[in-house]
Amino acid sequence: MAARKTARKKTAPRKKAARKPAKAKKPASRKTVAKRVAKPARKKAAMPKRPVAKKSPARKRVAAKKPTAARPRAAAPRPPSPTAAGAVATFLDDLIARARKAGADAADAVLFEGASVSLGQRLGRPEKLERAEGRDLGLRVFVGKKQAIVSTTDTAPAALAELVERGLAMARSVPDDPYCGIADPADLARQFPSIDLDDASEPGTDRLKDRARQCEEAALAVKGVTNSEGAEASWGRSTVTLVASNGFHGSYAGSRHSVGTAVLAGDGTGMERDYEYVSAVYGKDLEDAAAVGRRAGERAVKRLNPRKAATAKVPIVYDPRVSRGLVGHLAGAINGAAIARGTSFLKDKLGQRIFADGVTITDDPHRPRGLNSKPFDGEGVANRKRAIIDKGVLTTWVLDLRSARQLGLKTTGHASRGTSSPPSPSLTNLYMHAGTRSPKQIIGDIASGFYVTELMGFGINGITGDYSRGAAGFWIEHGELAYPVSEVTIAGNLNDMFLNLTPANDLEFRHGMDAPTIRVDGMTVAGV
Repeated sequence: MAARKTARKKTAPRKKAARKPAKAKKPASRKTVAKRVAKPARKKAAMPKRPVAKKSPARKRVAAKKPTAARPRAAAPRPPSPTAAGAVATFLDDLIARARKAGADAADAVLFEGASVSLGQRLGRPEKLERAEGRDLGLRVFVGKKQAIVSTTDTAPAALAELVERGLAMARSVPDDPYCGIADPADLARQFPSIDLDDASEPGTDRLKDRARQCEEAALAVKGVTNSEGAEASWGRSTVTLVASNGFHGSYAGSRHSVGTAVLAGDGTGMERDYEYVSAVYGKDLEDAAAVGRRAGERAVKRLNPRKAATAKVPIVYDPRVSRGLVGHLAGAINGAAIARGTSFLKDKLGQRIFADGVTITDDPHRPRGLNSKPFDGEGVANRKRAIIDKGVLTTWVLDLRSARQLGLKTTGHASRGTSSPPSPSLTNLYMHAGTRSPKQIIGDIASGFYVTELMGFGINGITGDYSRGAAGFWIEHGELAYPVSEVTIAGNLNDMFLNLTPANDLEFRHGMDAPTIRVDGMTVAGV
């Protein structure tokens, strides 16, 4: 009997060891992958079972290795339920604690969870129906003045242990960065504003199908429209959770509904194309799909039979869907990273007038239902509404912690981050305030000029401010849009363009970065 008992004790470990390779293959299936809507039930039923089945073997495996492997002394944190914000924060806390125990002086972790549905059709026939779900985890560790960022979609305990080990190994091997580090506790956001970003109700596929159908049908119904590139309706929702070893804990969710189409007008070599799309945080705020499609069709028809323009120096008027690009060029030029490198044409202009007196440009991260709103920045720092340009004067750079330290300044709460790279400065809901004159009034006194509806290429020199882009639109004669124009280039310098810029009074919040109709005097149109 004693001999038989001894034999059992010897063979039991072999059985466990033999099973490990088969079990080790399964964690990869926990990664969330894109899947077709036609099979949601099978996926949902399968996902909860896998973590439960692995709990017992995972403990046995760690216990079996304990005498020979000194590596993880504490159990790796287990993945939380995607719907439990408190559980996610605890999960990230445990991950950071594990990194600190392994040798990190400081750490932060961010988890992105999301789901999206997209439906497209062309000429009334379905072209795609896709659903995607995903989780992405990023860990940043600091060892002295060294930092490393590692990311994964696998939240199995073994994968997390490897993530921590890999991050610390990378941090110890890179050069010092004197400007890296997490935020001082005094700078952290402690109270989060209510900004109403989450429309938790997911639209069904029938609803998305109706939006795409109405949008395309309305576009095709416009006289002169002859073909369609298709229409698409989509919905997405994501949750961001950020935890850091300085005591910060924050989480927020956001949603987005979108619909759009692109169509062609005319025949043969005389065809012209145009498009329209809209987005909103809440489905009930989304513009009527038929109105969006009708606008796309009308724009395409108006572009038929374009002419060439003669080279001239004339006033140029930017339609609102392209005028926001000028605001984007400003955003790039005042980015703290560019200022710290000395690669911006505005690097010496802080506190100076760079626009006309009547121009104010504001960044508002707390705008309710704003497409780019967020209650705190990517480093957990408190953010707030700021006038970037106040009555023509440049008031601030756009800074995260690193760029602020490089410049000897204080962060402006504009850090943005993902899971696989360090934070960097980025604006949120940036917009130019409306002027006092209507679009018709700012066009009305132009004897000869160019109204731009589309821009092509990106001929912008961020160091000198030189500006040159391909454009299409309409020629202005005696204060009216006279005929369509294509294949021209518009050119100038952003320093001069900003000073000679006049906004109209038709500002609408559509994109997260917005501007009204804008007139710029003294630019060059290069044509025939």
